[in-house]
Amino acid sequence: MLSPRALRRHCLGLPGAGEEFPFSEGLSVFKVSGKIFALSRLGSRPLTVSLKCEPALAEQLRATYPAVRPGYHLNKRHWNTIDVDGSMPDRLLLDLVEDSYDLVLAGLPKRVQADLGWPPGNP
Repeated sequence: MLSPRALRRHCLGLPGAGEEFPFSEGLSVFKVSGKIFALSRLGSRPLTVSLKCEPALAEQLRATYPAVRPGYHLNKRHWNTIDVDGSMPDRLLLDLVEDSYDLVLAGLPKRVQADLGWPPGNP
């Protein structure tokens, strides 16, 4: 099961990612170029993380995994909140973090995308 430390390390390992606490102490908000791609109370039990998601995939994940529900205090069409309880494979959860990051980057100016080396494999 993914640890809070591993989740934080993965989020911060993405190019240009940073961690802020704009809403409350203890609520990690992971951003790229000022835009949120993940939120988590890393000290909470159970650990949860909210991630941006394509609407159709968001619905599919909710139907497949009981640990996935509409985003808590977020646009429920585009965000999921996931209980990190071991019921979802860690690799899938990490892939969803990367998908959320990619969705946010896709909405940024081309210059910012290029500065961050996005999409991957772009020189």
